[in-house]
Amino acid sequence: MMSFDDLAGLANKICPMHVIIGPDGTIYSHGPTLNKLRGAQEWTGQPFFDIFDLQRPRWVKTVGDLMETAGSKLHFQLRQEPHTRMKGVLVPLPDGQGAFVNLSFGISVLDAVRDFNLTSQDFSPTDLTIEMLYLVEAKSAAMEASRQLNLRLQGAKIAAEEQAFTDTLTGLKNRRAMDHVLNRLINGGRDFALMHIDLDFFKQVNDRLGHAAGDAVLQQVAAIMVDCTRKADTVARVGGDEFVVIIEGLMDPNRLNDLAYRLIARLEEPIQFGAEECRISASAGTVLSTSMAEPDAAQLLHQADVALYAAKRAGRAQHMFYTPQMEAEALAPDSKSA
Repeated sequence: MMSFDDLAGLANKICPMHVIIGPDGTIYSHGPTLNKLRGAQEWTGQPFFDIFDLQRPRWVKTVGDLMETAGSKLHFQLRQEPHTRMKGVLVPLPDGQGAFVNLSFGISVLDAVRDFNLTSQDFSPTDLTIEMLYLVEAKSAAMEASRQLNLRLQGAKIAAEEQAFTDTLTGLKNRRAMDHVLNRLINGGRDFALMHIDLDFFKQVNDRLGHAAGDAVLQQVAAIMVDCTRKADTVARVGGDEFVVIIEGLMDPNRLNDLAYRLIARLEEPIQFGAEECRISASAGTVLSTSMAEPDAAQLLHQADVALYAAKRAGRAQHMFYTPQMEAEALAPDSKSA
């Protein structure tokens, strides 16, 4: 006849979640998977009902009652946290030596795998749980792959949107970005100043030193404009040597005038290109969004442009605020010859 030790050794291989109890309900041995569930608590030698709370059948109250459930489905819950729910079936051992109880997690298997760090080695090779674990792992891998793909797609989308709103030469915002910002500010009822800046003598740089020098100058101009403005301001290159600065919330003419002349002074500093010095200047025209009852982006850009060319007519390296009188001057013959 097989001894308890032989039975336990065999059961460990094929039923790693078993419990062998003696006639008095004391746990004689249990499968290796249950070592992970018991933690620091010693189960061997303990009464079965001190470890397992038998919830169904409800009529089972004693070890004798338990022995009579042979072949029936039993519902347990561990008494210690996290109170894992389990299912089982009891088979009496010969000659009243006790019983063999085989356990499983049932629908609680995913919680148990998570709570006790179980792997496929903790289950019988024929247990369908093995298949479920493979499916869970495959699902997790698929979800992680999907998450990574979504992150890459989101990154690509952000990069594409950023590229669509960026001037590739200078790194400044482009006209599309400027239009977006203007519309956002106008629709949000925000006050802002719009400054149109045009470089003076830039054509001479291109004619004398070539387009590579012109590109280098434009990049330096962009750096100067970013340096002279606030982080919240929008600096956009809207043409070859034309720039727009949108200054949100700053409506003080004196401060705006100071900003314009600070920009002009910085832009008049020589820009080195190899062994050559490139010298340019700038003219600027500004309009306030509060100059009209219902701001219109196209009209504000037009007015800033009118003020810009009034500054050029005044001798370049100048800054002017838009006034309605400038409209008539702008229509005068050769008004933009400067």
